[in-house]
Amino acid sequence: MEAIRQAILEEASGEELARLPLPDTMRAAVVRKSEIDVFDGLPSEEKDPRRSLHVDEVPIPPLGPNEVLIAPMASALNYNTVWTSIFEPVSTFGFLEKLGREGELGARHDLDHHIVGSDAAGVVLRTGPGVTQWKPGDRVTVHCNSVDLEGPEGHEDSMLDRSQRIWGFETNFGALADISLVRANQLMPMPTHLSWEEAASLGLVMATSYRMLVGENAARMKQGDVVLIWGATGGIGGFATQFVLNGGGIPVCVVSSEEKAKVLRGIGVEHVIDRKAEGYRFHDEHGRPDYAEMRRFGKKIRELVGRDPDIVFEHPGRTTFAASVFVARRGGTIVTCASTSGFLHEYDNRYLWMHLKRILGSHFANYHEAWEANRLVDLGRIHPILSKTYPLEQAAQGAYEMHHNLHAGKIGVLVGAPEEGLGVRDQEKRGRFAEQIAVFRAFE
Repeated sequence: MEAIRQAILEEASGEELARLPLPDTMRAAVVRKSEIDVFDGLPSEEKDPRRSLHVDEVPIPPLGPNEVLIAPMASALNYNTVWTSIFEPVSTFGFLEKLGREGELGARHDLDHHIVGSDAAGVVLRTGPGVTQWKPGDRVTVHCNSVDLEGPEGHEDSMLDRSQRIWGFETNFGALADISLVRANQLMPMPTHLSWEEAASLGLVMATSYRMLVGENAARMKQGDVVLIWGATGGIGGFATQFVLNGGGIPVCVVSSEEKAKVLRGIGVEHVIDRKAEGYRFHDEHGRPDYAEMRRFGKKIRELVGRDPDIVFEHPGRTTFAASVFVARRGGTIVTCASTSGFLHEYDNRYLWMHLKRILGSHFANYHEAWEANRLVDLGRIHPILSKTYPLEQAAQGAYEMHHNLHAGKIGVLVGAPEEGLGVRDQEKRGRFAEQIAVFRAFE
């Protein structure tokens, strides 16, 4: 593997890479099937990814039709890796077992270890039969929608396909490995002005935010819309903030400290709510929704922008969802993609139906949406939000910090790259966007 890594760093040609032999085994960050009971009886907050996420030596994945082997130079962490590592809400080995029952190609994924990771930037090493658009040596970023498109539903929107899965979460052979297995229709060109770790931090959360706000399949934000964004300096919230600013919307950003508020003001956000300073608690001591607090929150939003939000960008889940429904304007939209604070939501449905509001579920993005979001990065309209980067051997520490919300923005992971800052091919272009890149790298 070292020869391949060195060849990539020296920018060897695709022909040279294709001639290098692949190793039999590789490093990979995995959870082990034998340890799925390790956290039994513990509350979620006491489940420590550092106990369950290991870097092991495992076989490289076998290549199939319409698939590509890539060498990830960098990856990034997402909350799905936290869920995988603490075996919540279910063990992901159940996903792999189900995939394994679907045929010979699916059976490759049903192993005693699960290689995690749903973001990557790297280089194509091998292509399988049927791949025509990519070749060894291509520099790529990877989006995480793994879908075969055999069903009719997916040809309107691949996220509706019955075979749709999230790579590295509902499939094996994810990004936190020396070699990863992806479908050809997961690949996108790597923006030439970014480093490996910056490019790797984009895929999952950026495309998710794009679909939720910009694409045709969810809230479809328009100019002048007031958008309430929870966790606006986190990975997904930080990209949502950029899309709102870019698209002529008015972001109202909720954060947890004055330091985070300062960063947002530095990128042009005028309306920021520090929820900790304001002391908002949307549930009482018995866990019931506190509507007096929600009214106070709604009043604060109206003081800032003069009206209730047209769109609420919702992802924390249980701790915020009732407030999101409450504060959205009459006829407004709550668009949700996750529930990092809990999946079971309680809210007063009268505030939904009697005020003609709607809740939209949104899950990642299709290939076109991910490609368009990536194109905006290449144009310098959207920038990476990367707060820190760990080597592969310390990926579990990053997952621990994400589990306990001890981070801002994205947490990168160096896989093949020996240090940060490598991989930039167009320094002149990077110079044009250097100031913006530096601002968003300050999300820490």
